[in-house]
Amino acid sequence: MPELNHDLPWTALPPSLTPLVTPHLAAVAQELMDAASHDVPVYAAPLEGPLREEIRLGVEAALNRFLSLAGTGRPALQEEDRRIYEGLGRAEVHQGRPMDALFAAYRSGARTTLRSLSRVAVDAGFEASVLIALTESVFAYIEELSAVSAQGYAAEQSERAGERDRLRETVADMIIRGHGDEESVRTAAAAAGWPLPERVVMVTLAADQHTGLRSRLGESVLLTSRPGDLVAVVPEPSSASGRRQLERVLAGRGAVVGPARPWRAAPDSLRLAVTARDLLPREQPEAQEPLWVTDHILTLVLQTERSLLEDLAAQRLAPLDTLRPGQQERLHATLLSWLKHHGHRAEMAAELGIHEQTVGYRINQLREIFGEDLNDPRTRFELELVLRANGR
Repeated sequence: MPELNHDLPWTALPPSLTPLVTPHLAAVAQELMDAASHDVPVYAAPLEGPLREEIRLGVEAALNRFLSLAGTGRPALQEEDRRIYEGLGRAEVHQGRPMDALFAAYRSGARTTLRSLSRVAVDAGFEASVLIALTESVFAYIEELSAVSAQGYAAEQSERAGERDRLRETVADMIIRGHGDEESVRTAAAAAGWPLPERVVMVTLAADQHTGLRSRLGESVLLTSRPGDLVAVVPEPSSASGRRQLERVLAGRGAVVGPARPWRAAPDSLRLAVTARDLLPREQPEAQEPLWVTDHILTLVLQTERSLLEDLAAQRLAPLDTLRPGQQERLHATLLSWLKHHGHRAEMAAELGIHEQTVGYRINQLREIFGEDLNDPRTRFELELVLRANGR
């Protein structure tokens, strides 16, 4: 008997074993299917269903392929065979099952096959060395089937992940650009496996912040890139803890979070996030928490139309133009404090660091300069607006 080759153990199987076993293959195939149905319950229904006969013929063909290896140095599987078992692995992905079920079925099949073929070999009078070679051959063959199926499973998962990522990018682009009607967006989101939230916040980050971000954001967030930046479509945090969790994920990445909007108005959230990023520069943003637009609404309002604010300031503060610069600065500060504290002199004195009598003196100056305008609510509002905008 040839020496056992552990890489191709069937080289040690006598070719005479094949014709002895072949008449029993139909019965062995039936035993194998019954055992798999019992050992792996998830396959019980398919093995008893309308495809039962087709599956049985496939099992019998696999047994024939195995027996054809006896006494040869051929590999376990030819290219056509590999496609079949790769397809079985892909099918598990389609069915939503883990590979464990198929591996368990292979192991069950190996035990049943070995038990049945060993019985035939013993009845035919083959010696123990043949049984050893048969055992090694069966498990080497099943190991090869398992490896090829695992490759198919992994390939299908990878392709699906790539297709899913492409679909998610498409959905993100539709939402960011505001393209597509509601039905189109909902259809695309469903195809991408992304539950479309009613409200979202849009996040902008520098393009170099992509490392590890996708996995940290999780499956509920869409992430895409544009020239110069990354954009994340994030379901609106439903609670303070949800906001803190998002902050932890975005910390140190220089992120700016736009205000929550219905997903149909997501471009507006992104526009405001980009505006805040450009108008509210931060020192070393990578070392800071994300900037939330909703925390800086007034500042953004004041910064957005600087030229109009300057016109309004020139108009409302014109009565002070005749004073020296030092006097102007003092009265600017006094006027803003008066507006903020509704004329309460003690609070004004504490803020300005002066005596209450001095506060009274300055207020009288302001009343002489502005006259009845200080009694007009609109004028007071506009004065406070321009003074705050100019940091006075």
